[in-house]
Amino acid sequence: MTQNTTTRPVRYGLIGSGYFGLALGRGFAQLPGASITRVYDPENVEFAVDEFGAVASASITELCESDDVDAVIVASPNWAHREAVIIAAEAGKPIFCEKPMALSYEDCSAMVDAANAAGVLLMSGHVMNFMSGVRRVKQLIADGVLGDVIYCRAARNGWEEPQPSISWKKRRELSGGHLYHHIHELDVVQFIMGAPKTATMVGGNVAHRGEQFGDEDDLLLITLEFEGGAFATLEYGSAFRWPEHYLLVQGTLGAAMIDMTNTGVTVRHSGIEERFLLHRTEEEDAQRTEIYASSATDGGIMYGNPSTVPPLWLSGIVEEETRYFHGLLTGAEPEPEFAALTDGSAARLSIATADALTRSLAEDRKVRVAEILESAHVSA
Repeated sequence: MTQNTTTRPVRYGLIGSGYFGLALGRGFAQLPGASITRVYDPENVEFAVDEFGAVASASITELCESDDVDAVIVASPNWAHREAVIIAAEAGKPIFCEKPMALSYEDCSAMVDAANAAGVLLMSGHVMNFMSGVRRVKQLIADGVLGDVIYCRAARNGWEEPQPSISWKKRRELSGGHLYHHIHELDVVQFIMGAPKTATMVGGNVAHRGEQFGDEDDLLLITLEFEGGAFATLEYGSAFRWPEHYLLVQGTLGAAMIDMTNTGVTVRHSGIEERFLLHRTEEEDAQRTEIYASSATDGGIMYGNPSTVPPLWLSGIVEEETRYFHGLLTGAEPEPEFAALTDGSAARLSIATADALTRSLAEDRKVRVAEILESAHVSA
């Protein structure tokens, strides 16, 4: 991003101040000229009010229409994103919306369309794209070092014991389950490979049934087929006693392993093997490896709460994405690499594919992603 930025003040309103909402608030608040002036959260507002010296708003509308809010951060629970984004867009405020953008293609499209109609910036929080190792792999692919990408394999799984209470994140209608809530790997696969032609998903809730658990599927197995004969497979869930968290990219000239467990990136091409950092520093990579190795709940599926401070590696990538969004608001030139995050295409494609996979599981068949796009067009 070209740094022709100014330090003019940008006052942010924060909608949702749970674990990740606070992390995003911290990411923005530390930037030059940035401040969190208002917060709306019916359950956790006191955390943000105390930390940022912000004013608690009585409603989303009050926050978005306030004269002391220049831009809006939407970090509310997944099911509530549509309302907040549309209200913010209608108020003429630029919006950063945490992933997943929505829990249906219809809602996602309505949000993107509202932002476009208002002429305001809407950026989706697909934070995995801001990991330095992921950016480097994408650049190697763009430079042709790995050849044509013919296959990607991703796994984000682990094991979860019963929790003290059932969070909204464990209720499928509110979070979308692992597929939507942990959409990062699906999103990056599509950044690399483009839109899939067909989507197939099998799975179910095989090990977490009963009153002490939510109702999300805890084992999901996904196959994507692309034009030209390329494929991708993904695993999500909390029913895996042998946890894995990685993205493997296979090309005709080389391959790359993006490893979130033994944290780092390994690339093989031209008869050589090289390894580089996934995050910004050796300390961040080492901390992530240590957390995954020592946690009773695997890091690929664990969740935080407002009183928990995110680890260094997570704070680091949040700092990168918030710096990028703030830069756009203060005069920086956009980077082509991140165009899909700010024109709505990445959000639409990730949710369209997720909807196709959801339909595949429900109807026990292979689903064309175009079916989702076509049905949304007809309903509109």
